[in-house]
Amino acid sequence: MRTGNFILKRKDMKAQNKIFNIVASVLILVIFSVSCSKDFLELEPYSDVSADIAISNEADMGAALNGAYGTLRNSNLFGRTLPLFGDLIADNVYISAINSNRYLDFFQVNYTVNNTNASAIWQNAYTTILRANNIINSELASSGKVDQYRAEARAIRALMYFELVKHYAKPYQVDPSGLGVPIVLTYDPKLKPERNSIAEVYAQIEDDLSKAIPDLSVDNSSGFFTSYAAKALLARLYLFKHEWSKALTTSQDIIDNSGFTLVPAQGVVDFWKRNTPRTDKVEVLFEVAFDAVQNAGIDALDYFYDQQGYGDALAADAFYVMFSATDVRRQLFLTSSPIRGDVKVVNKYPNSSSADPDEFKVLRLSEVYLTAAEAAFQSGNESLALDYLNELVAERDPAFAGYSSSGQALFNDILTERRKELAFEGQRYWDLARYNLPVNRINMSANYPGNVPLTIAADNFRRILPIPQTELDANPNIRDQQNPGY
Repeated sequence: MRTGNFILKRKDMKAQNKIFNIVASVLILVIFSVSCSKDFLELEPYSDVSADIAISNEADMGAALNGAYGTLRNSNLFGRTLPLFGDLIADNVYISAINSNRYLDFFQVNYTVNNTNASAIWQNAYTTILRANNIINSELASSGKVDQYRAEARAIRALMYFELVKHYAKPYQVDPSGLGVPIVLTYDPKLKPERNSIAEVYAQIEDDLSKAIPDLSVDNSSGFFTSYAAKALLARLYLFKHEWSKALTTSQDIIDNSGFTLVPAQGVVDFWKRNTPRTDKVEVLFEVAFDAVQNAGIDALDYFYDQQGYGDALAADAFYVMFSATDVRRQLFLTSSPIRGDVKVVNKYPNSSSADPDEFKVLRLSEVYLTAAEAAFQSGNESLALDYLNELVAERDPAFAGYSSSGQALFNDILTERRKELAFEGQRYWDLARYNLPVNRINMSANYPGNVPLTIAADNFRRILPIPQTELDANPNIRDQQNPGY
């Protein structure tokens, strides 16, 4: 974490007093304009300068793009809150009785319009969108670099709108004409837009990705959007819309033509230990990169799982027992904690104590295989679905002969493998939400105390977050558009 001219090491942070930690957390929220690479250029806050001054040449645009990537590291975006929410509000993760009082409202499904995390997701996502807009709407003439930079900015904007519409609006299948989130396509920090419909937001995401893909590079570090990373996000979008044919053909294109390979069984543990972006096309299509200077510090996801950090978030016992003894993914758990005793500890992010912490993998090839399997199943091709499912499973549990199920059982197997493969990456809740299914938590080993609901019905109004009260107060055009129930 960089503050002024000094660097706080992660272990040093832990020893600071409570007041200093609060100040550090506030500073993290306002630090931005940093690069996704090891060499970076800091920018002026774009809210303080006009867009035409900010970008006047290719170098300015590249620096602005680095700033847009940098905001993705925020602790209330991919630094921690987004991936944690998707597992915590579902049934993969619970908050230990010994905790630092963080995210208890998410765990208890009891948040209000003044929830700080919900407000920060909104604020930081729109900050990222404004920075992307600044790049996309730049008047620089077309060139190879300019077109590439604009395309990456479109992909970043699409990613942010996807996260916003997921968190603050009903699932697409429930009510595509319902209220989504405001679409802002210009650089205007003072704009006060109304909420667009869910269908309009999904259409904007698809439009951004479709326009970006032709201008994106095929090869780059995993810390940057490429054409196949954008296609992977597009395939995810089609899955959420239940556009099965498009989801299948898009995921097949990635599998057949991208040159990316699944991480093999013998490499799974080391894969998760790696804390630098990749260029070898193994597994990772896009990840948010962190390093010794550019990270969320003690507000990072890995620190929240690490028992030498906060260690508040633990794997649900009912989830852990789903893994066979020969499944290599079982090695991504620890079975005890020096502080909390006989619990299941998430060890998918083992670099919390390192000066260079864990990256967060946003798009992986394994997900693409699972998308292909689900889309093939929903298209009526169960044989093809089994092929994609078993190709992945063979690299996770070599002793398992593979699935041979059909019908509802095959559908359940696909969702189970999604749950196991993408655990602690923020996907579990959304797999339930896009089918409008309830969350059913199993209270094995007393993971869930009495004030925590075991069932979260599909029609529970807290299945989506409230529009932040600060936004309602600032924007009169959205004041009457709060989500029902809040």
